[in-house]
Amino acid sequence: MVSSVHKIKKKLVSIPVMTTEHERILAAIDVGTNSIHMVVVRIQPALPAFTIIAREKTTVRLGDRARQNGNLTDAAMERAIDALKRCQEIAKSLNAEQTIAVATSAMREAPNGRDFLQHIEAELGLWINLISGPEEARRIYLGVLSGMELNSQPHIIIDIGGGSTELVLGDGHEPRSLSSTKIGAVRLTVEQITTDPISPIEFQTLQAYIRGMLERPVDELKAALQPDEVPRLVGTSGTIETLAMIHAREKTGTVPSPLNGYEFSLKDLRETVARLRRLTIAERAEISGINDRRAEIILAGALILQEAMTLLGMDAIVICERSLREGVIVDWMLTHGLIEDRLRYQGSVRQRSVLDTAHKYRVKLDYSEQVATFALSLFNQTQGILHNWGEEERELLWAAAILHNCGHHVSHSSHHKHSYYLIRNSDLLGYTETEIETIANLARYHRKSAPKKKHDSYRNLTSKRHRRVVDQLSALLRLAVALDRRQIGTIKDITCEPHPESQTFRLLIQPANPDDDCALELWSLNYKKASFETEFGLKLEPVLDTVETLKVTPLPTKQPV
Repeated sequence: MVSSVHKIKKKLVSIPVMTTEHERILAAIDVGTNSIHMVVVRIQPALPAFTIIAREKTTVRLGDRARQNGNLTDAAMERAIDALKRCQEIAKSLNAEQTIAVATSAMREAPNGRDFLQHIEAELGLWINLISGPEEARRIYLGVLSGMELNSQPHIIIDIGGGSTELVLGDGHEPRSLSSTKIGAVRLTVEQITTDPISPIEFQTLQAYIRGMLERPVDELKAALQPDEVPRLVGTSGTIETLAMIHAREKTGTVPSPLNGYEFSLKDLRETVARLRRLTIAERAEISGINDRRAEIILAGALILQEAMTLLGMDAIVICERSLREGVIVDWMLTHGLIEDRLRYQGSVRQRSVLDTAHKYRVKLDYSEQVATFALSLFNQTQGILHNWGEEERELLWAAAILHNCGHHVSHSSHHKHSYYLIRNSDLLGYTETEIETIANLARYHRKSAPKKKHDSYRNLTSKRHRRVVDQLSALLRLAVALDRRQIGTIKDITCEPHPESQTFRLLIQPANPDDDCALELWSLNYKKASFETEFGLKLEPVLDTVETLKVTPLPTKQPV
């Protein structure tokens, strides 16, 4: 059977602009270590496809962080604010219905990165999602698939950014390997290069460092290749595109437009690196196609590519101009059901990633799935009555229910705190950093103390909206955990009967065995109900219902997508 992603790549190539009443305009912003990029696209949902109608790029150099504490500098933050304002103006002028923004390594690693995100939201009304390195790699892969046909053949994708380098192995179907390594053109220039032109000893040290950092991800990627497979190397990002333009100008006299599909060899790249290392920054800036800011970092970026190609055994690289920004668009289309068969591939990446994490930490899945069933049933039956959360929050609750007990992998004592740590530091693909933080906090508060501002985990949620999600949905998760106290499927079904006039909330419990008095579950519900009662202002009254009646039919429990 042909994979849905194989269909995705056929569907998402750029096509001539069409105008229909169903078209949608969307903007995607990538807040990177070196630059802030934006694409504005016109989506044709009926196809589905998208066409890029505008691009914006500003070099802000967030990676130039303060040496003494690693913070983003005031100057870099001011440049970023100005660039984001310009992006918003462009998106508004093109009638974009939504702007999706993601931030990568510089914002992730800076101690004041999250404070700056809050400042951006307060000043510009723009919510920027932090994404992990592996999630960045996954979206880069989606972006490449939207602009390049892989023909079910293995391709290695390399994206060299300012702060990190992503490596992906895929054949147009599910990615076989995703990695993100903390070596980037800006990071290495700032941390490793002090001479101009670079001295022989610094060059050799830098080369050895890059090789050492790349060895493990390259080995992992090679392990995912079949013995008889010969992959093709695809390069994305400004560094690699700049190297391609230098090569094209020197070899042919012109730079092709678009650059998509342009190819150059490792042999030619080595010659370029040898030339760049002999030049000062000012001399590099005189090369056509390299501006002053790029001249500072091009050598480090070129050396990363050279060492990666050497370790991978790749003799040539081909350019793809689509990358993270376009991947953000594709991910949005998948999430919003605009791409066929989404449950069979990237649309279900979140669910698969959660289950993989549960397996990693030896979670008892039959028990966790029962807790998730109760949690989602409570969510469904109280939606619009006690809360107004939607599918997005429902899915976060499901993930937390599946993983709430993973902390037992560390220790039974304080396992709820261990669950928080394990979830927070897991690579849950498809989720933003804020969503992962929310899932971790929901799991953290499935027992013991309710959410409190003095807790570091709760304070890590910088979004007031997501704190509210944790406040309300952790109360539901506590009840769900209590409903399967013995972990043997004692309870068959539950029915919620809220009575606002008497400020009570009856919870009718139908046992799987009519002769079971469910004493332990009833005790556990009474023990855990305080958070629910405090949060919703209703007194919880658990009632054992041994006779099937037509009281209130709960909404059907759907599986998360």
